[in-house]
Amino acid sequence: MRTPLTLIIVAGLAVSLSACASGTATPDASPAAADCKPVAAGKASDAVKVTGDFGAKPTVDITAPVTATATERTVSIEGDGEQAVEGDKLNVEFTIYNGTDGKELSATEYTDTPTQFTVDETKFLAGIAKTLDCSTVGSRLVGVIPPVDSWGDAGNTELGVAATDSLVFVADVVSILPPVPDRADGADQDPVDGFPAVKLAEDGTPSVTIPDADPPTELGIEVLKKGDGAEVADGATVTVHYVGVNWTTGETFDSSWGRGEPTEFATTGVIPGFGKGLVGQTVGSQVVIVIPPDEGYGEAGQESAGIGADDTLVFVVDILAVAA
Repeated sequence: MRTPLTLIIVAGLAVSLSACASGTATPDASPAAADCKPVAAGKASDAVKVTGDFGAKPTVDITAPVTATATERTVSIEGDGEQAVEGDKLNVEFTIYNGTDGKELSATEYTDTPTQFTVDETKFLAGIAKTLDCSTVGSRLVGVIPPVDSWGDAGNTELGVAATDSLVFVADVVSILPPVPDRADGADQDPVDGFPAVKLAEDGTPSVTIPDADPPTELGIEVLKKGDGAEVADGATVTVHYVGVNWTTGETFDSSWGRGEPTEFATTGVIPGFGKGLVGQTVGSQVVIVIPPDEGYGEAGQESAGIGADDTLVFVVDILAVAA
């Protein structure tokens, strides 16, 4: 399994808004809400006229071309909820346009299925993070984002965004999600005979000892910690920490712990056994998933990770959150 990229799927179009071009680095520490300094409004953002109720798709009047040299933000509707700061994850309904011709590029459906954005310039386009930073829940924002804060000189050929095009980002800040814990915090469960032994470091990082036995031929699931959070549904997007070990070699081939942060994916977007091992589990749980080849990479294996066609995989997974 590989760490999935953060993708936003809207109206049948996969729009990669992850930070892959320009943008400044994220500060080491998140500022307090009282000290938050939002991006200022400007002529470009003020010129975009937005009407309609919060939470419903707005009517947006863009007199193209709309351009900016730095990200500008105008507050169309001022919310009175909690204020978002650097590092917060937000539920957002949005529509995004090409400022050069006013063409709509993508939008959420505005039907209680918002997209999640983290206020972090290293994870999403810098201009999106700048627009959302310091906003309050219930607000509608208009951001005009120059190329330097979007895809830079590369543009985005999939969307038809040229290197010189600014973006117009209209966003409704629906809610701020609770912080994701660092590790599973469920109640300890008795280990199951025949499964690999798991030992946790002080920070929660698992180490795995493979039994001196042939691997099982069927998918195996062991719950080491039972959480009391939401249940993971088939197709849900989960936030997890995990480590993957090859039963044959005993070597770790992948680890979010090693990268220093959890990862997100849909249960349908990973190898079959991994997704099946999570569905029906609860947030706060730690599970061991033993995956035979036919539930993993199959006959092709995964050469880059040192996984052969006959290798059984072991994952220890902390389930930290599930998207609502």
